[in-house]
Amino acid sequence: MEAATIEVRYGKTSLAAQVPSGNLLGILVPSEPVLPPSEEEEIERALESPIGAPRLEDMVEPRMNVVVMASDITRPSPTAKLLPPLLHRLSRAGVKDSQITIMFGIGIHRHHTPEEKEVLVGADIFRRCRCVDSTESGDFVYIGTTSRGTPVEVNRLVAECDFLIATGNVEYHYFAGYSGGAKAVVPGACSSRTVEANHSMQLLPGAETGSYEENPVRQDIEEAAKMVGLDYILNVVLDPGKRIVRAVAGHPVAAHAEARKVTGAVYGVEIRRQADIVIASAGGRPKDLNLYQAQKALENAKHAVREGGIIVLTAECPEGFGEATLERYMTGMGLDEIIESVRRKFVLGAHKAAAVARVLKQKDVYLVSAMDAQTVERCRMKPFYSLDDALRSAFSALGSDATVWVMPYAGSTVPLYSA
Repeated sequence: MEAATIEVRYGKTSLAAQVPSGNLLGILVPSEPVLPPSEEEEIERALESPIGAPRLEDMVEPRMNVVVMASDITRPSPTAKLLPPLLHRLSRAGVKDSQITIMFGIGIHRHHTPEEKEVLVGADIFRRCRCVDSTESGDFVYIGTTSRGTPVEVNRLVAECDFLIATGNVEYHYFAGYSGGAKAVVPGACSSRTVEANHSMQLLPGAETGSYEENPVRQDIEEAAKMVGLDYILNVVLDPGKRIVRAVAGHPVAAHAEARKVTGAVYGVEIRRQADIVIASAGGRPKDLNLYQAQKALENAKHAVREGGIIVLTAECPEGFGEATLERYMTGMGLDEIIESVRRKFVLGAHKAAAVARVLKQKDVYLVSAMDAQTVERCRMKPFYSLDDALRSAFSALGSDATVWVMPYAGSTVPLYSA
């Protein structure tokens, strides 16, 4: 029988295996988008032709104090490219640098060092404008409670500013549906109490990759940001190489909707059937340094495999779990116990364990990694050190006619399937 050789990245190297040609449904990868002539021109184009709103310089007034939300250092948003043209337009409207605060949306992440802040915004803007983390003052103002019960406590500078702008990048998010837009403010500029209340909805129906209208987490974010008073956004969609594909500016909902379409065109791959087996690579380093990072690949891969099927996840994980809470939940609790615990109270790290547990309740996961076999088994996964061995075992379990999808970059590829 003819066989196709498939190769996926693994740590700093790669793994190869033979898949019978008759079993292979195909290889799922992000599309190759047409890039704009230059990133700078694309950002200016978006600002000159905003969606659902006037131009920024026609909305602000010289007297206004402005807060610009920016992503923290864990996000790929090219903040240093977005801010100069944005601040230039504020200046044209008469807003002085002293009236502008750049606020990094920390949520429940760690604070930045001064050096990291400078890297994020660039040396010139770091010198010109006040740059603060959203949580460094600990001063939050209660705005109200959303219809879903989230108490909205936002940084006082955000609550009291005259004009609020959110920057960021839009990509798929495994329980908020999409990043970007209002997410820069909620949870970005909010207290841990707000974050926990919003994120505790991650296990409700609709809280999944690519869901927007029916997503309780995302709709709660939109409602809360409207309560806070988000006025304007400047967002970009990046390709897998972190190059700007499209920039959007304007109304927080209307502009974000356009970015979602572009995100789907780049990262969404329509499939007509789910496979029995999916070979999913996290993409090599740094995306498979640990299980915490590799979880995103597992989450995306679940959409391409049928219930009761097998996901063969290749992720070296030289750092193991990469996060103590994830390890404690995955090795010390049953699947239902993990899910119920996070449903009662959102805990950073445990939320990843809950996402993994939901996959494991529907699919089998064969993990090809450098992790200790007994530890992997305690996570209810089947350990392997060879992709060939894992694939042979999968065919043995599901039969020689089992169908296969391959996802070489599963962390950034979202299969779109509707039964």
